[in-house]
Amino acid sequence: MQNHITTEWKGGMLFETNSLTGTTFHINDGSKDEKHSPVTPKALMLSSLAGCSGLDVASLIDKMKLKVDDFRVETFANLTDEHPKTYSHVRVEYHFEGSELNEEKLQRCVDLSVEKYCGVMEMFRQFAELKIETIFHHKTA
Repeated sequence: MQNHITTEWKGGMLFETNSLTGTTFHINDGSKDEKHSPVTPKALMLSSLAGCSGLDVASLIDKMKLKVDDFRVETFANLTDEHPKTYSHVRVEYHFEGSELNEEKLQRCVDLSVEKYCGVMEMFRQFAELKIETIFHHKTA
């Protein structure tokens, strides 16, 4: 299957990208742009990693009918010092919050995404050392 994305220069350091769903978003070099709210390419990579795996986990939570009040994925990444600067180490944290968390099944959801389903995770493995953490925040009823 081939994906086709078009990224068009809008002047200065601003680009507009169409997504596969037909929506557009903006990319720049990190300079402030109040009109477009762009993201940097490397931040977009981390968002893609978190989003890909998060979608897997959310789908599995639904299929397993698990009770979770809140779920988020946080990524932390270190860049190399030399150009081209790439991510060398990436930590992915899965945070679950709720009063009835089934830790074993939620960990299974994370493991399935990390080891089997998330293609972006597999791409990151090609160039970065990955560390995966699952954190449970138990609420008292």
